[in-house]
Amino acid sequence: MAAIRVDRLRVVRGGGLVIPELSCEVASGSVTGLLGPSGSGKSTLIRSIVGVQRVAGGRIDVLGAPAGSRSLRARIGYMTQAASVYTDLTLRENLRFFARVLGAPASAVHQAIDDVDMSDQADRVVSRMSGGQRARVSLAAALLGSPELLVLDEPTVGLDPVLRRDLWELFHRLASGGATLLVSSHVMDEADRCSSLLLLRDGRLIAQDTPAAIRARTGAEQMDEAFLRLVES
Repeated sequence: MAAIRVDRLRVVRGGGLVIPELSCEVASGSVTGLLGPSGSGKSTLIRSIVGVQRVAGGRIDVLGAPAGSRSLRARIGYMTQAASVYTDLTLRENLRFFARVLGAPASAVHQAIDDVDMSDQADRVVSRMSGGQRARVSLAAALLGSPELLVLDEPTVGLDPVLRRDLWELFHRLASGGATLLVSSHVMDEADRCSSLLLLRDGRLIAQDTPAAIRARTGAEQMDEAFLRLVES
């Protein structure tokens, strides 16, 4: 069963065609990687899926409802590429605020802080945090309320290898518990951490399959090499 169905999506921004026509699916309970270089359309596709992007054509169904439907607001956790939290509040204060908005219990705040490994920073004002720490605060906010679908735009950018590993382990634990995750990245070596991949270039889907199947199809050992072969084929 598909958690996300994109059918002939077309997006125009700033007078330019960003996504000419794109169709894909994201399976329920999967950790699907959305990979491609900067400017490939990953963030535009993500914004379209969560319903905050004006589209020129096509249809997107998310968890059985049209993208952007009011009924989806409490069912989707969305982490933007830029930190989307209040910088004059602490981590804990941010999460308490968003938990009240979502109607999530107080225990969800503690759990989200633990999930992103920031217990020692919980009472620090966000403005005094590094870029990587701010990204983790945004991720913690997205985790509140145990959403059925998590849409994460570059969640591991700027993080050290150990924390990146720990977050990917968290993503898979969430999927094992029934959540669906769509995770964007421009780092090709994160491909093998995903159960399925969507590879984008210039707003076009050039491959959708498992990492192993894409390597087998291209005869490449590394995903960046596989990507280049798909582009050049």
